[in-house]
Amino acid sequence: MSAWVLLSTVFLACAVEAVEALTIVLAAGTSRHWGSALQGTGAALVVLAAVVAVLGPAINLIPLNALRLVVGALLLVFGLQWLRKAVLRASGHRALHDEEAVYARQVAAAGSAGTGGRGPVRDWYAFTLSFKGVLLEGLEVAFIVVTFGSNGHDVPLAALGALAAAVAVAALGLAVRAPLARVPENTMKFVVGTMLTAFGLFWSTEGTGARWPGSEAALPVLVPAVALLAIGFAAVLRRSAAPAPRTPVGGGPR
Repeated sequence: MSAWVLLSTVFLACAVEAVEALTIVLAAGTSRHWGSALQGTGAALVVLAAVVAVLGPAINLIPLNALRLVVGALLLVFGLQWLRKAVLRASGHRALHDEEAVYARQVAAAGSAGTGGRGPVRDWYAFTLSFKGVLLEGLEVAFIVVTFGSNGHDVPLAALGALAAAVAVAALGLAVRAPLARVPENTMKFVVGTMLTAFGLFWSTEGTGARWPGSEAALPVLVPAVALLAIGFAAVLRRSAAPAPRTPVGGGPR
């Protein structure tokens, strides 16, 4: 895998997760207490750094074929879930993911929660809301960094792509202090789901001992093939779909 493919794939996938984490942090900060929200964010980032530090070297101890088989299968399942939801949204069978609605829901929940702090944390609700949001989204980022970085033999470059995505989304979000509702997140999820599915197919096949024609040169063919298949499914489903409202979509794999 070339450095640019690794960097751009990780950046795009992590940017999607960063948008969702930022929405939660902004809701906690604007409706409750910014200091506590940032403390929760910082605590989650420390935990995530420890996870990556432990998993990175541990994964390198696994034989390459076994690693590709396991990681490829996980990426395939992970990517197909994203792609399935993206196809359903594109076809109108599932409501579009709306960051403004998610933000409003989080603000309403924060406003009705009780007050109070613990130790140096002035607002425990804002702290825990930010911590859980950043940690859950960040674990997906850690998975992407470790798996893509290990298979691309460059975990630091994958980590750099994730860091760049987080910094870019955080800077933009804090500048406007609003959810990034104009970011074409559903399109990004369609693209990322396609990429994860294609890489999952490629690595799981390689993990079984089989070889793709041209090795990594097969990826520029495999990625658009998966995309065209997904677009075809969306077109077929769109014919029988009723218009879906823009409502927030709950948690679970993206």
